[in-house]
Amino acid sequence: MNFSPKPQYAKWFMIISSLVITTLILWNVLLFFEQLKESERNKMEVYAAAQKALAETSDILPRGKQAKQLSESLSNLYLLILSENKTIPTLIYGLEEQTYDAINISNSDKLSQAELAQLAKEYATANEPIDIVWDGIAIQTIYYGNSSTIDQLKYFPVALLLIVILFIAIIYFYYLTSKSSAQNLLWAGMAKETAHQIGTPLSSLVGWTEILKTEDVNPDYIKEMVKDIDRLETITDRFSKIGSVPDLEEVDIIQETKVTFDYLEDRSSKLIKFSIDLPEGELPVKLNKQLYGWTIENMFKNAIDAMKGKGDLSVVITRDANYAKVLISDTGKGIPKNKFNSIFEPGFTTKKRGWGLGLSLARRIVEEYHDGKIGVLKSEIDKGTTMQIQLKLVHDA
Repeated sequence: MNFSPKPQYAKWFMIISSLVITTLILWNVLLFFEQLKESERNKMEVYAAAQKALAETSDILPRGKQAKQLSESLSNLYLLILSENKTIPTLIYGLEEQTYDAINISNSDKLSQAELAQLAKEYATANEPIDIVWDGIAIQTIYYGNSSTIDQLKYFPVALLLIVILFIAIIYFYYLTSKSSAQNLLWAGMAKETAHQIGTPLSSLVGWTEILKTEDVNPDYIKEMVKDIDRLETITDRFSKIGSVPDLEEVDIIQETKVTFDYLEDRSSKLIKFSIDLPEGELPVKLNKQLYGWTIENMFKNAIDAMKGKGDLSVVITRDANYAKVLISDTGKGIPKNKFNSIFEPGFTTKKRGWGLGLSLARRIVEEYHDGKIGVLKSEIDKGTTMQIQLKLVHDA
């Protein structure tokens, strides 16, 4: 596994570069938005100047045929300028008439003067009104709103900002995923190496056991040693399977549960009262024996810890039409309802020692490797907890 910091630098370079590029795009959009508003302001000022000039034309030009032609030409020019306003919603308020004329406002003919006055207030909030002054006296005031182009563009920065947030969230999710993946690979590698290291002294113990069988040693002692050696071989096999897809075979879950139950009962404190309730017949399911035994062992140890080494631990196996269900109950301190899911998260533990991996590992084995379900069936504070494992039954074709 490569622990070089170079991939980290490359990742942060990509993140920072992406954020800088996105920020520049957002900045340019805002600049364009402001420039567009300024352009519309300039258009309205030209529009106001044309309105004023059109009103003044007849008074400032001398009489005569040529003057009349010039007046008509200027009037046509001013009218052309005025007609160019096809997109900006405009209200022209005549101070003498005290009325509003609407331009480029849909259904304006159906709006009352009071409604147009209210609309003028809204326009004044968005853009500063322009007064048309003639001979030192204001004769008209132009109120204008934003064109449809600006109305559409004003939401673009918000949309772009949402895209940036989404982009950052994706990067963060990728970072967490890659970090978790790297940690999983590390733990898998450590587990396989542990299994390899245990294998050497284990082989030696098997050899010593065979030698002891030829000596004058109590056979019961050797029998128990063989059981523990078999157990160590099972643990080694479990660790070697971490990080790889385990092989599943059709087995009787009743028998497999009882094997682990008997082993742990013999090696647990006498202050723990064990009981087991098994149905008649067999319940065939697809299992990996070593990993399933590991799951039951972890759940037993968790129950014993909850009871602080003293109490009742019971196992009940039931079935319905499609599933076999293993219920493990204790008389321990119980679990708050808001912690029912948290107890399966890696690192969650209430003990001063330990890494809090037992139930997390159990969930992964049951749900990811066996396509089953595991969870807290019920729990009461200071009364106890019942955990449930649910696995699909194998039905005969």
